[in-house]
Amino acid sequence: MATGSGSVIWFRKGLRVHDNPALEYASKGSEFLYPVFVIDPHYMESDPYAFSPGSSRSGVNRIRFLLESLKDLDSNLKKLGSRLLVLKGEPGEVMVRCLQEWKVKRLCFEYDTDPYYQALDFKVKDYASSSGVEIFSPVSHTLFNPSYIIEKNGGKPPLSYQSFLKIAGEPSCAKSELVMSYTSLPPIGNVGNLGVSEVPTLEELGYIDDEQAESTPFRGGESEALKRLNKSISDKAWVANFEKPKGDPSAFLKPATTVLSPYLKFGCLSSRYFYQCLQTIYKDAKKHTSPPVSLLGQLLWREFFYTTAFGTPNFDKMKGNRICKQIPWNEDQVMLAAWRDGKTGYPWIDAIMVQLLKWGWMHHLARHCVACFLTRGDLFVHWEQGRDVFERLLIDSDWAINNGNWMWLSCSSFFYQYNRIYSPISFGKKYDPDGKYIRHFLPVLKDMPKQYIYEPWTAPLSVQTKAKCIVGKDYPKPMVLHDSASKECKRKMGETYAMNKKMNGYVGDEDLRDLRRKLQNDDESKIRNQRPKLN
Repeated sequence: MATGSGSVIWFRKGLRVHDNPALEYASKGSEFLYPVFVIDPHYMESDPYAFSPGSSRSGVNRIRFLLESLKDLDSNLKKLGSRLLVLKGEPGEVMVRCLQEWKVKRLCFEYDTDPYYQALDFKVKDYASSSGVEIFSPVSHTLFNPSYIIEKNGGKPPLSYQSFLKIAGEPSCAKSELVMSYTSLPPIGNVGNLGVSEVPTLEELGYIDDEQAESTPFRGGESEALKRLNKSISDKAWVANFEKPKGDPSAFLKPATTVLSPYLKFGCLSSRYFYQCLQTIYKDAKKHTSPPVSLLGQLLWREFFYTTAFGTPNFDKMKGNRICKQIPWNEDQVMLAAWRDGKTGYPWIDAIMVQLLKWGWMHHLARHCVACFLTRGDLFVHWEQGRDVFERLLIDSDWAINNGNWMWLSCSSFFYQYNRIYSPISFGKKYDPDGKYIRHFLPVLKDMPKQYIYEPWTAPLSVQTKAKCIVGKDYPKPMVLHDSASKECKRKMGETYAMNKKMNGYVGDEDLRDLRRKLQNDDESKIRNQRPKLN
């Protein structure tokens, strides 16, 4: 049985000192405090076979961001007379060993709705309760507890943003006093022989940190998060007038959004504190935008997806997911690789994908364009395959939001106007007619005259030669022709929607196979009819 008067605070997300209820409770009345982070090899160890530098699960940009966040957390704990105890191994097993060795009276960690953590926490809680260790696991990664909202909605998650807002109402943190700082924390007790270390460097995890390569300009950590938040909210008029669809997806040196998403993802920034800051500004503003387009609206989108994801079995799959339309997507590895590597032949799409590879981040409208292009817009490739690429490369990759957005953008769920397609040519041109964004991320096109920068294949050969970029040699030809490809996609979506409607959403494997065959036969007969007839 637990005998000590110590507590463990187990950091996973929630990598901050401000507004951290698990830390606050762990430090109250404890003689010793053990702040722990476990390096999970499954997520962190270098994988030489992955398509981009990183582990088998995550690109190197996100691993670097996490290490910077841990370094900053360690530094903030040291200022309070504590430090971060870094251990390595399967997190569940490591935590059980810590509880056995330190004989603490309580284990505190932030509640997490991700399926991976749900399974992990079940295992750890099971051991703790059988050993008499008190568990404290507050909901503080989100404004609302998804379970309460699902309960209020009769046991089902609300499936539209508006119904979510109606059910959710005002979060309990709207009026509560948040603990933002401490004068000191209890000291660390004897750590025994558990192999505690400092926060490792990228090199120590087996990565080559290429200083020369262009990598993400966004640094991880609570200090950086608060600095970025303060900079965003210091312009009160900008906050009051923020309207989501109106950002510029081509602005990269000074992004047209707050770029707070990676800090919210890792919990370097408290969403509850962000909420309170926004409410203070709105209270003083003569007028301000409202959800869904306001900054508060963006924060509530996050809540909506967290709740829907938590209450929907198989949320990350098409099959067995009751809210997802069953669509006979192609699973084309060649097309997927061309899209992933920025080699589609459409400079706007390719530049976005290169920014993702290099920075681990791009503007939300840019994400919309490339997701639409891969799925229902041009290539008709399965959204799960695109989701996997985003999940690996984004520094703000968040299980609930990433899956929700891919279903939305592929018109598989939440949004059904499949005839509305982002043009891979005119959409970017509207914001950046000179193609500055393309020239930065695709230097091979830097000398292409602006009238051809979005469609280099239309440039006369003399122009291509002068620009030192021959299409088909130095830069790929378009892999599909957008006008005919998007027309085909719309036809396929139309037939698929009709089948889903006819079968009331109960579409089986057999039905999907039949429809796929029919669509392929239609494609082949179309090609036959288009061939010139020989005399």
